[in-house]
Amino acid sequence: MGEDNETMITEFLLLGLSGKSEQEEVVFGMFLWMYLVTMSGNLLIILAISCDPHLHTPMYFFLANLSTVDICFSSVTIPKALVNHMVGSKSISYTECMVQIYFFITFINMDGFLLSVMAYDRYVAICHPLHYTLMMRPRLCVLLVAISWVITNLHALLHTLLMVRLTFCSHNAVHHFFCDPYPILKLSCSDTFINDLMVFTVGGVIFLTPFSCIVISYVYIFSNVLKMPSARGIKKALSTCGSHLTVVSLFYGAILGVYMRPSSSYSLQDTVATVIFTVVTPLVNPFIYSLRNRDMKGALRKTILRC
Repeated sequence: MGEDNETMITEFLLLGLSGKSEQEEVVFGMFLWMYLVTMSGNLLIILAISCDPHLHTPMYFFLANLSTVDICFSSVTIPKALVNHMVGSKSISYTECMVQIYFFITFINMDGFLLSVMAYDRYVAICHPLHYTLMMRPRLCVLLVAISWVITNLHALLHTLLMVRLTFCSHNAVHHFFCDPYPILKLSCSDTFINDLMVFTVGGVIFLTPFSCIVISYVYIFSNVLKMPSARGIKKALSTCGSHLTVVSLFYGAILGVYMRPSSSYSLQDTVATVIFTVVTPLVNPFIYSLRNRDMKGALRKTILRC
């Protein structure tokens, strides 16, 4: 190993999504707009659910938690990129990068767990409507969310500690706007076999478990819906799942193509895909759930009029 490669780095350079200054200006404007809309949209969802007693149900409790996670998820990555652009810097310290990785992993997995819990909620509402109140007790809802937080934080801690043990040498340029674990792994001059192994084993279990629960829930939902005698009943049942299915497809569709393979194969196309679930999904979630939900639209209208 050369002498320059033995120099330990103390910071990374976030090169962003484009190397051209005029394109970076456009990206900055888009990210700023999307971040502001994401924050305001999700805050409105949380405020509307908190202020409207009719929305104090398990489904909206989980939706409020999802909006909270989306706010945190966006705040982990976008503000640093915006600040760097404004001050004319591309650097992020080693410590900041590791912290960003920890919270990125926490919130991306928390999104998956909440979508899984929401799928189970829809399963109970459609397949066991008479027992819904008994099965989805407030205590159980809080417990499901609390367990999800514990699992996702422990998982993030595992991967962050594995990342910290690696050695990073002279190459510190990251072709991304935040410290995504995969491009950071590619910069290491250490053996990343254990890290990749943990991604496919522990990471795979943590990621695919909620995804499998979503699939199983909807298998039962659709099998139950098809037994309904009237087309109106089928339409009403499916309308309660439409928003959730849209978010699930957008979220998991992008992630499955990026993280379910070795870090060495990470490419520019994967960088673009990460923008979908780190920036676009938290942005569109409030619109998807509010535009397709009459109760949500009514609560939002009341909340805006009060302001």
